[in-house]
Amino acid sequence: MTPLARAVLAAVDGHSSATGVEAVTGAGLSGTVNGRPARLGRPGWIEAGDLADRVTGMQEAGATAGLVEHDGRLLGAVAVRDDLRPEAVEVIARLRADGYTVAMLTGDNQRTAAALAAQAGITDVYADLLPEDKSAIITRLRETWPTAMVGDGVNDAPALATADIGIAMGAMGTDVAIETADVALMGEDLRHLPHTMSHARRSRTIMLQNVGLSLALITVLIPLAAFGVLGLAAVVLVHELAEIVVIGNGRPCRARPAPVSGAPACRHASHRHDRRPMSRSPSRDRPATDCANRSLLVVDCSQCHA
Repeated sequence: MTPLARAVLAAVDGHSSATGVEAVTGAGLSGTVNGRPARLGRPGWIEAGDLADRVTGMQEAGATAGLVEHDGRLLGAVAVRDDLRPEAVEVIARLRADGYTVAMLTGDNQRTAAALAAQAGITDVYADLLPEDKSAIITRLRETWPTAMVGDGVNDAPALATADIGIAMGAMGTDVAIETADVALMGEDLRHLPHTMSHARRSRTIMLQNVGLSLALITVLIPLAAFGVLGLAAVVLVHELAEIVVIGNGRPCRARPAPVSGAPACRHASHRHDRRPMSRSPSRDRPATDCANRSLLVVDCSQCHA
């Protein structure tokens, strides 16, 4: 039983177990309670009826409303509200400062999504999305600029596969999201994300510098050796010195994410801030270095929650 389910059950006096429970993607759950059909899910999939005003108030307060229906009769509504992670605002600000445009994709309703996005500092919000909707939006956004998608749930998997770069929060992500993504961040701290993006851009710069140096040396050394200006020993010496320069240019990055006041410390050895991102699909035909300035970074709403 999930922590959310335990909290809901703790708030009621009694309950009956459901059988034949099935998950309806992007909608909720259906099953049988005491031999009669029951549903739990989002407004729209279940009609709010007399609770429409209450549901609207919940959503405007930044909560996600779930309706409970038994044998075709509406029993009530459950409001669940997420708090922003303490580092979320700082992370979004750092990404914007680095030149990324940040958008939010979420299955939550528009009111809830707008409230959370406003707290996080995100202006581009796409709400009420099914998994296939997220994938379609990513496809459309890729037509404008290279796009990275950050997610951790089953509903994020299609969008992670569609984006130029899929990034999964490995410590709290589902297996399907981690397997679908190109990169898995093995930690819960969102500050790993801008650190990873900076690390990727720095790696790309180093690769371009080293390739440029190699081409320059070849262009210069071959004619000098061909016309006898440099002997074999001199050519080998220059070549070896260039290799030392290349090795030195690729020295490890020591930068760490800046701490956030009041943020929880990492609890496991796998959450060390200097851990490098783990590639999940190195053979996929996607440009692993396209996330530079003017790229679009898309985050699922759940990434900003505590």
